[in-house]
Amino acid sequence: MPRPTLEQVAQRAGVSRATVSRVVNDSPTVAESIRTAVRRAIDELGYVPNQAARSLVTQRTDSYALILPESPSRVFSDDQFFPGIIRGVSQELDSADKQLVLMVAGSQASHDRIERYALARHIDGVLIASMHGADPLPGTLARMGIPVLCGGRPLGQTGVPYVEVDNVNGGRMAVRHLLETGRTRIATIAGPQDMVAGIDRLTGYREELRGSDRRSIVAVGDFTRDSGAVAMRQLLEDDPDLDAVFVASDLMAHGALQALQAAGRRVPDDVAVIGFDDIALARYTEPPLSTVRQPIVGQGREMARQLLRLAAGESIADSVILPTELVIRGTT
Repeated sequence: MPRPTLEQVAQRAGVSRATVSRVVNDSPTVAESIRTAVRRAIDELGYVPNQAARSLVTQRTDSYALILPESPSRVFSDDQFFPGIIRGVSQELDSADKQLVLMVAGSQASHDRIERYALARHIDGVLIASMHGADPLPGTLARMGIPVLCGGRPLGQTGVPYVEVDNVNGGRMAVRHLLETGRTRIATIAGPQDMVAGIDRLTGYREELRGSDRRSIVAVGDFTRDSGAVAMRQLLEDDPDLDAVFVASDLMAHGALQALQAAGRRVPDDVAVIGFDDIALARYTEPPLSTVRQPIVGQGREMARQLLRLAAGESIADSVILPTELVIRGTT
């Protein structure tokens, strides 16, 4: 069956071909009653506009990129942060009838390729999440005149708006809970110190301990399960008498639980453990993991929501900070 044409839509709606084109391209010059008639005709005929032609007229592609500056093996691992962010962004873009373009940028070559793609205006805006260090990509894209928004506070002076979760307060809540339950030698397995989440969760841990006049006991992991196990073994060697550990991600906390079990330490009797993220795994560890819940999907949705407003020419806040929540289970 041949595809419906613009002329057939015009005939069905009782308007000119030019009027149909203006409606398809979202021109504000068409009366609402005529716009409704054209849209009804489009629906009845199943007409699909030519996207390439529409983009030429409107200078829009209705496509938005989500860039993850990580290796493919990291993005497609068992870390639930990445599918959570992708899910939230795609939900919000779908509801706005926009397309998601996913880009993994773990090398300089991939950064260069993304810059060329954006400069060619194949996308209407960019989201960047999981950044390491003072990544120049947000600032570079913003200077090209492309709407850019970051998931997480960018390190360095980029001037790019961002959506973040309250990592510092999450760390403080976790340590406060451990202190309130009588723990006295509280260690932490911090996340990577070239990432804002790792930096801020460690800051929250240190601030809360400082307020109780206790010393910090720190090991650093990379948000993976294996690094959590390695860091936990290091902490036990450095301070065999520690009685609690705040771990900056649930995946690392799972590795820490395995290391504690191998060392013959009972959880929570000998060592209390609290993680961060509240991924599905946290409910099924043994015992179930106490953690700090961050709204991963909600952060993705808010990122997309703010970027769509920015791309539409609206003013948005420099930053949006989403709350975290303490979830108490069996490990504390």
